[in-house]
Amino acid sequence: MTRGLAITLNALSLYALAGVLAAAFAAQLWLHELPCPLCLLQRVQFAMLAIGPILNLRFGPRPSHYAVSLLAAVLGAVVSIRQILLHILPGDPGYGTALLGTHYYTWALIGFAAAIVLLASMLLFDRQFEDRAQTPIVAGFFAGLAVWLVVALTAANVASTFLECGLAACADNPVVYEMLQHRPQ
Repeated sequence: MTRGLAITLNALSLYALAGVLAAAFAAQLWLHELPCPLCLLQRVQFAMLAIGPILNLRFGPRPSHYAVSLLAAVLGAVVSIRQILLHILPGDPGYGTALLGTHYYTWALIGFAAAIVLLASMLLFDRQFEDRAQTPIVAGFFAGLAVWLVVALTAANVASTFLECGLAACADNPVVYEMLQHRPQ
């Protein structure tokens, strides 16, 4: 795999992560489903997954950049498994609505597992790591847009989390945005 192909695949991975973050944010806004603390941790890990590709786009592909994303994917999978185990008993309706019969946290586990496999696969192609001394990476508009899309969606999720939780711990089963509630003095 050439450096150019690796850069393109890293940009595409950022668009995929932006899609995941946008879908979670859309479910929150349009379906009025506030994310629970474990859901928020999963969103953080999807945002952390973007660090490796962003570093690869800026400094060129390196194994350490992929490792950062790989660690984020493993931690995200652990959080997803924890939430699945909380709702595994028969009769437990789970948290939130289901998409195609599967809850979002299960989809998150599938996404994190796919990321682990894809990141490990990218590490198998050594040619992308050669010629580090060549000219700096110029990612272009396509990759730059992907970076800023992920950054903007992450910032929007941070802002909505602040509105949901304020400066306190988030509620286990949130139903209102804490910072938007009117509190009589």
